[in-house]
Amino acid sequence: MNSHGTLLEPGRNCWRIEPATQATVIVDADDYFKAARAVMMKAKKQILLVGWDFDARIRFGGGDADDGGPERVGEFVSWLARRTPGLNIHILRWDTGAIKTLFHGQTLLRIAKWIKDPQVHLRLDGHHPPAGSHHQKVVVIDDDVAFCGGIDMTVDRWDTRAHADDEPRRIEPDGSPYGPWHDATTILQGPVARALGDMCRGRWEVSGGGALEPVTDGADCWPEHVTAEFTDIEVGIALTIPEMAEQEPRHEIEALYVDLIARTKRFFYAESQYFASRKVAEAIGKRLSEPDGPEFVIVHPTTAEGWLEPIAMDSARARLVEALHEHDPHNRLRLYHPFTAGGQPIYVHAKVTVVDDEVLRVGSSNFNNRSLRLDSECDVVIDAARARNANERGTIASIRNGLLAEHLDTDVVTIEASIAETGSLIETIERLRGDGRSLRPYEVPELDSVREWLADNKILDPEGPGEMFEGLSGRKPLLKNLRPHLHRADGSISPVMAAVAVGGTAAGIALIGTMLWGLRTRK
Repeated sequence: MNSHGTLLEPGRNCWRIEPATQATVIVDADDYFKAARAVMMKAKKQILLVGWDFDARIRFGGGDADDGGPERVGEFVSWLARRTPGLNIHILRWDTGAIKTLFHGQTLLRIAKWIKDPQVHLRLDGHHPPAGSHHQKVVVIDDDVAFCGGIDMTVDRWDTRAHADDEPRRIEPDGSPYGPWHDATTILQGPVARALGDMCRGRWEVSGGGALEPVTDGADCWPEHVTAEFTDIEVGIALTIPEMAEQEPRHEIEALYVDLIARTKRFFYAESQYFASRKVAEAIGKRLSEPDGPEFVIVHPTTAEGWLEPIAMDSARARLVEALHEHDPHNRLRLYHPFTAGGQPIYVHAKVTVVDDEVLRVGSSNFNNRSLRLDSECDVVIDAARARNANERGTIASIRNGLLAEHLDTDVVTIEASIAETGSLIETIERLRGDGRSLRPYEVPELDSVREWLADNKILDPEGPGEMFEGLSGRKPLLKNLRPHLHRADGSISPVMAAVAVGGTAAGIALIGTMLWGLRTRK
């Protein structure tokens, strides 16, 4: 913390700190799509859609929009431009990830129409290191309202907080069903939206687009149906910008995570798609060793989506958790997975951190090395230690308790009462969890030697673009500080692990090659 006792320090663990007249956390894409659609309907001048993915075919608003516009997001964008003369809509998405979706017939037709439309502008963002991605998920409307979080406007994201087993609307554009999905974002109004607009316009320009002007006379875009949880606060914006030629890197999110862990007094609650970051694990390990340190509760999916991620992310998670248990004599670390009433695992894509009743962070970054050094990321932070935010501790706690209530199929009052009685998040969860819709504890799986080696050497989750081309002897192993007895003094791996690596060469080369071409899913 800085000399004033607050967490945020521009230039170190955040980019900017800006006022917000209103702000709310939105959980799951049903509410997000409805809110985004309502805000876009109010736009007069400029809409910036910046994301890892954007699929024009998805239903926009849960299939029950009643505003006169088309149901599909691509058609809605074109309709909105026609309806609103002077409105310019800019769509920026990661270039490599676009390969999979660009060649759907409906998408090609929609792009052809956008090319002819002077009000709709589409760019593919290739301004990232090899194997990196543009991973920010930000929407800005007239520099008045912005969304920043973890939800992309793409397939397989829509769900409600009920996460019903038999939800008929949870289908892909071709009608195929997909599983329950948990996610989160924020809606913010005021100067913070203008700042996020500046970030998006800068991203548009470095991707090869022209300079875009800020909006000076836009609309009041806050949607009437959304209730503000926060009013008249200050919000920090933290970024990851990878190191590249002629680009100043920003590692604010990495510093922020370490500071959040050090700041925690009682409870560190997080939701993350991955748990694979060496820096995050080392910071947690340091706190677990303290006799009176805080509890750490992390909610995450049972396994990463795709065919490549489980090898990289799940293996690293297992190795880190196994090592952290050695640093946890007081049993203060728990990892859980949410399940539906029928026993289906709910995929956790949300990226949320709540520290005590003091700090709320929501964004695009996960607890993995890519998010801290290789991919572009954007998070927002509300710190109740700042004078303007001093009355928001109850709001921050209620957001955490609401998430726990959702996962444990109970209500906020029950969560609050249990925490007050036990003084423990872990005991509260253990008291309330059960069969069906609930949280289930993570169990460290058995790993074969090749997967251990891949995880320990961060083959598929490097700490930045430099490690992509660095020899293994030059890398800092995943567990070096957590389990130093497994490594030589120079940081190199043991001869036994080297032999394992040779034995797994064919598979390793194939996997690394795939990663280098960026053929990843479900970011």
